[in-house]
Amino acid sequence: MAGSIDVPIWEKYSISIQEAAKYFGVGEKRIRFIISQNRNADFILEIGTHVKIKRELFAKYLNEATVV
Repeated sequence: MAGSIDVPIWEKYSISIQEAAKYFGVGEKRIRFIISQNRNADFILEIGTHVKIKRELFAKYLNEATVV
């Protein structure tokens, strides 16, 4: 696409569930389950009907988790 800018995942503020699965090495189903169990978590960003993950806050959540 002309004029588009590709931002590396590690520099993005929010990422899709698919990007999060690749970046964190966690399956998409598991990420969707985590989101469903933590609907009010700070790492969730809802844009209309789309759910994005705030990358740094989700990393912090995973760092503090003992089981994923």
